Amino acid sequence: MTENPKRRILVVDDEVNMQHMLKSLLTDAGYEVDTVSDGAQALESVSNTTYQFIFCDVRMPEMDGMTFLKSAQGVLDQTNVIMMSAYGTIDTAVEAMKLGAYDYINKPFKPDEILLTLKKAEERERLKSENTRLKEQIQAIEDSFNFGELIGKSKTMKDLFKLAAKVAHYETTVLISGESGTGKELVARGIHFKGSRKENNLIPVNCGGIPEALLESELFGYKKGAFTGADKDTKGLFEAASAGTIFLDEVGDLPLSLQVKLLRVLQDNQIRPVGDTQSRHIDVRIIAATSKNLADEVEAGRFREDLFYRLNVMPIRLPPLIERTEDIPLLCQHFIERYNKKFDKTVKRISSSAMTRLLKHRWPGNVRELENVIERAVVLCEGSVIGDELLPPELGSVKHSPPIEDIFQGYSLKEGKAILEKNLIQRALEATRGNRTKAAELLEISHPNLLQKIKIYGLSDL
Repeated sequence: MTENPKRRILVVDDEVNMQHMLKSLLTDAGYEVDTVSDGAQALESVSNTTYQFIFCDVRMPEMDGMTFLKSAQGVLDQTNVIMMSAYGTIDTAVEAMKLGAYDYINKPFKPDEILLTLKKAEERERLKSENTRLKEQIQAIEDSFNFGELIGKSKTMKDLFKLAAKVAHYETTVLISGESGTGKELVARGIHFKGSRKENNLIPVNCGGIPEALLESELFGYKKGAFTGADKDTKGLFEAASAGTIFLDEVGDLPLSLQVKLLRVLQDNQIRPVGDTQSRHIDVRIIAATSKNLADEVEAGRFREDLFYRLNVMPIRLPPLIERTEDIPLLCQHFIERYNKKFDKTVKRISSSAMTRLLKHRWPGNVRELENVIERAVVLCEGSVIGDELLPPELGSVKHSPPIEDIFQGYSLKEGKAILEKNLIQRALEATRGNRTKAAELLEISHPNLLQKIKIYGLSDL
């Protein structure tokens, strides 16, 4: 096992006797000691060697101690400088501290004073080192619980954070899927700001929020005269995101006509503004998100299969909140802190009974719904604890299916079977939040069979 190297000290003093005395004292105390006679020599020494401590006289020929301090500020970040002088005043000591010195000793001094000052400096260094280590540990823990603005400590979310962090460093296309309110845009923002394009624009586009007639010109721009009101050439959102990232939210809502054009962008990195005859090259990373099951949309003919595979290079699925209830306490505390700052409140925690209700709730609106509930509770809270009375009355209530006699009043086995089957499928779709693959597994039937029955019974997508 290799022993730790001795700590190094530099003595800067023009008096040879002082150099010898300090070197002998500090060497006996277990330090490695170098000596120089003025500030200029000290500058040369600190540029070549790292010292933990420096004892420096104030008055010296060539370059005095104060000038040395000023000149060496950029290289003394990890060094404690202790100034020495037989002509010291309070003003001199204050000036030395302002320039970065740790302490100031008046000459003449006793050997014990030097060793005591050194001991205090070492304790300060130990505390600084411990503080830095603790900060790094806390940061590492916090980093493991978040990705950008996304919060979670469940295994599912930790795995998602690791995957998203890896993906951020590559230019591959990402498709984020998940229910509304799960935080898909937060994942996209995290990927962008942890990647090489973070200094450039992130342009979010809600593909379902722009009228179809305007969507093409919004995305790709247009030439002057392309349509009524087009009085000048205008860049689209893809060009606005040049060298950055474009986030296509709810990409499943794109009309088929625009899906073809988006496919060309993905294939050739080219766009063609409305009314233009020439294509333009673009340098944009594409991140897409959808709350729809695009595989089902492809099967139903509402989404192009080739575009789906182009977008689905790196799929990331955000689970609904009901699948990661262990994250609810952490999210609650995060939102409490956020709205304490916003509303100048001092809420500390949530009562155990209120937390039980939060954990029982099914959260159809996911994290967005939870945030709204906590914001409301913080606004209404008069003390430091959020209790039951501050939560919405319906929160945590369990909906029970009606008994079979309320569903069916007749005697026909055929009709009764159909009603029961429809009811079970509806319940399975509700339990899986519209995930047909999982619903088919619960019902123990094939996926195509489930799709056929959904069509027969006229069940709506959830």
